[in-house]
Amino acid sequence: MNISVFCCLRLQRKQITSFLVQQRALSGAEAVNALRPFYFAVHPDFFGQYPREREVNENSLKRLNGYLENLQKPGSKVVRPVKLTFYVRDTKETAERQAGIFPSGFRSVTFMLQTNDVLSTVTNILTSCSLPVEHMKELKEGFGTPKGLPNAGVPIYRPIKWDKTYYTFTGFRDPEQELQEARQVEPTLHRWLRNSEPEATKKHNASLPRREELNRLKRELCENFHLSDIRWQRSWGVAHKCSQLQSLSRLSHQNPEALTHLQGHTVVFADQSGMNASGDVMLGTMDVHHQWTKFFQQLPSYRRLQQQTDWLKGRISDLLGGSEVIQLEKLGPIQLIAEHYSTLTTFHNSLMSRGLRLHPRSLHGLTVVLENDRSAPSLHEMGHFIIPTSCDPRKLQLFLQRHASEARSRALHRNRLIQHLDKNNILYEPSVSSTQMILCCRRLMEQHSPLMQGLHVCVSHFYSVMQDGDLCVPWNWKS
Repeated sequence: MNISVFCCLRLQRKQITSFLVQQRALSGAEAVNALRPFYFAVHPDFFGQYPREREVNENSLKRLNGYLENLQKPGSKVVRPVKLTFYVRDTKETAERQAGIFPSGFRSVTFMLQTNDVLSTVTNILTSCSLPVEHMKELKEGFGTPKGLPNAGVPIYRPIKWDKTYYTFTGFRDPEQELQEARQVEPTLHRWLRNSEPEATKKHNASLPRREELNRLKRELCENFHLSDIRWQRSWGVAHKCSQLQSLSRLSHQNPEALTHLQGHTVVFADQSGMNASGDVMLGTMDVHHQWTKFFQQLPSYRRLQQQTDWLKGRISDLLGGSEVIQLEKLGPIQLIAEHYSTLTTFHNSLMSRGLRLHPRSLHGLTVVLENDRSAPSLHEMGHFIIPTSCDPRKLQLFLQRHASEARSRALHRNRLIQHLDKNNILYEPSVSSTQMILCCRRLMEQHSPLMQGLHVCVSHFYSVMQDGDLCVPWNWKS
């Protein structure tokens, strides 16, 4: 083959390969700009009066960001498909077309992410939510033709800066203006409590029969089937919780043998059925009795996996000076026990390959959280050690020894805070970080407002009186 032809073909192949890599490596800033109409339509800050929809969007956004981050990691080839649900604020046009169907001004959209490049993923998101994609044309042209190839143009991608006329012609709400107006009229805590306390007290008193019914159903199910506890993954209302317990109670009368498998477990009403990393039995709230019964029959095999998991936790605890491996409840998909078992196995093998020299009881009373996506150990603000499963054992030993005293101090403060929360009926949403929650509760203790006496308070990102009289208070409330 002629050397010049060979070199030309080689250069062209190199350019094409470079283009494919470039197309896949669309930067995070460019993806954010391209998704701006989507973020404006689903941002949780605009769902302040709809806590459930707000929580769904927060959860889905976190999973979406993780998906995009994985696409941009070097060497990433195949990303696991992700199914997402968002509540999308309607444009003026769609709101008029669907008048009466979505009186709240938003609609639910579910779609699957399974593309392996950022550009296609962004386009898929916008089209799935019926959002404009005209601004993507310039981006596609910029990444559609590699420089140096025949017929290559010279389009330059520039970040989108939306003019105010964009909202006039498209019917979209201007989120920057709405946020600015919301901040200007945001009340102080005392003023909001003074205006909202009568409504909250009225709703709370009206909910007392439902709360008593909820406690009765929970107590009966726990006693009859020897359950450790019954909890909920999300902040559903009392009526919703009652209906879920009533459904489980009906199943217990129709098929009491099925529930015998639940003995000794904590039941958590969640988005999907299964067993989580803590060994709790999750019941999907969208599942029917037949699916629950079928899952109960599989519990013996789950229980064997739980026993193996507990054994691994015990071995790791012995190697880590008596510290306890725990799971933190956090926003995002719940880790299932099979995945947790795999994480524990990897970490245990790493510790056994290069033994630690920690005193058997030197870290007794402290807690450890294992994570796969971290590169270095850290100390959580609540006193938990956050340890990557791939952490070098020698570096881990030094870190644990150096920070053990500070971990005990933070753990002591955490226990006092939990006691205060329980005593004063204060809850907090999963989307509120520990730092935000601590800051808010300290200020609430100093405030000690009589207007909150006897009511349930939830630390959140917005002010709201819930349907059962619970008070949602933003963590950064104004004094």
